[in-house]
Amino acid sequence: MMKLMLLGMAVGAMAFGASSVYDFTLNSIDGAPTPLSTFKGRVVLLVNVASKCGYTPQYAGLEKLYEKYKDKGLVLVGVPANNFGGQEPGSDEEIKTFCSRNYNVSFPMMSKVSVKGADKTPLYQYLTDASANPRTAGEIKWNFTKFLIDKKGNVINRFESAVTPESTDLVKAVETALAQ
Repeated sequence: MMKLMLLGMAVGAMAFGASSVYDFTLNSIDGAPTPLSTFKGRVVLLVNVASKCGYTPQYAGLEKLYEKYKDKGLVLVGVPANNFGGQEPGSDEEIKTFCSRNYNVSFPMMSKVSVKGADKTPLYQYLTDASANPRTAGEIKWNFTKFLIDKKGNVINRFESAVTPESTDLVKAVETALAQ
């Protein structure tokens, strides 16, 4: 039985052709391909974001978190998605302008993708898959879900929308990952 479970986990990860988030590429908000392997050796906080959401003010906290820890090895990556209530209707250019004007976002922002449903981008299929990432599996429930990725590209934690960037649990998890 244990062999079957382990085989199932291995097959699930292989189905993605991925052994870590470093095996995926997203486009930057400016359209340039951005292999996540660019962030090897750094801790990554990946967040699906939206401009017209009740959680949108979290951009301010995300920017503060990024500013505080970027020189210690944290990369915060914003991934716009319009999957929840049409709360990210803008084009990449509009999203970029919104983030810059309203929150002085300096962390990397990616091009808008789908994080849920039939058109879910492969990275989010991997992040939410029970065989590939059993600790963080499950559909994204809303905007501002946060995935913490260690320096080797392993998904180590997931924080739901209501967990703010300033929360003790999230900050402690970031600090622990940076220390390893």
